Amino acid sequence: MKGRDSVPRPKKLKTNSQIKNDYARKVYDQLRVNVKKGQKEIIKAHAKNQGESLNGFINRAINETIKNDNDKEQE
Repeated sequence: MKGRDSVPRPKKLKTNSQIKNDYARKVYDQLRVNVKKGQKEIIKAHAKNQGESLNGFINRAINETIKNDNDKEQE
């Protein structure tokens, strides 16, 4: 009688979610931002009104603020 260890096991395939998560870990840094209760919904609504995702709006706000700060320093 053969034991279970003698049977080759098929290689476990990754799910689409695992593949996407692996990719995201390679190409993105993550930040956690804390806001006061209720502020998240205000920010989300503003982003939606601008035709942006919450993440897209936050990235734009950060990039524009950095640019504005750098422009002020060069004056």
